[in-house]
Amino acid sequence: MDLGLNGRTAVVMGASQGLGKASALQLAAEGAHVVLVARNPETLANVKSEIEQGGGTADVQTCDLFDTNSRAALCEFINSLPRIDVLVGNSGGPAPGMAPGIQSEVWTKEFDAMVLGLIEIIDSAAVKMKAAGFGRIVVIGSSGIVQPIPKLAISNTLRSAVAGYVKTLSEQMAPHGVTCNMVLPGRIETPRTQAIDKGTAANLGISVEEARAQSAATIPAGRYGRPEEFGSVVTFLASTQAAYITGSQVRVDGGAIKSINA
Repeated sequence: MDLGLNGRTAVVMGASQGLGKASALQLAAEGAHVVLVARNPETLANVKSEIEQGGGTADVQTCDLFDTNSRAALCEFINSLPRIDVLVGNSGGPAPGMAPGIQSEVWTKEFDAMVLGLIEIIDSAAVKMKAAGFGRIVVIGSSGIVQPIPKLAISNTLRSAVAGYVKTLSEQMAPHGVTCNMVLPGRIETPRTQAIDKGTAANLGISVEEARAQSAATIPAGRYGRPEEFGSVVTFLASTQAAYITGSQVRVDGGAIKSINA
């Protein structure tokens, strides 16, 4: 299947590792020119080299969502691009936290980055896509917006806010050839998942291997997902073939979420 991505430009946030990197690699493999965005230029340079060694092309642009000036610079960069066909919005994840008891200043700081910051960048891309009559906005969320994940109160709450915005935006952008979707990862083999397993092990007084085994046992597929499996779903939603999919939330979780309708 030709995904129609050859020669298109994709901006991928959080591209230095994990789900963002996996998405960037898959998009590049399909012929898209990828702009890699994250905080660490050295790590991004390594991903750029990996893409180029595979025959793809990439550029690097740094951004820290916790820094308003850095966010503004990324928005200006997006506005300066000759074209932007795909935006993979990825804010990373906050530290674990139980509810109640999270301090208000923590909520404010995380909301500014994970919600307002992400919306600013999505809007910059959406304006250019609307003018061009084509675009794919794919936001990486979490299965926690369908079934809250224990000890991840901030993520569950703020990603749900982003989900409300993406759904609203999808209705406004659909007449202009721009789709807006979310991909919800379950347990994918990433550094964040490894950190969560490590924290669970410490809290329960068990080994990381035991914590991981307990987690995997709750997944019908019986294992954690591979980053490339997640990246493939993002890439399909970014394709011309996915033109009639918008306002959707696609779970990539090995069947872990038991809900029928969402």
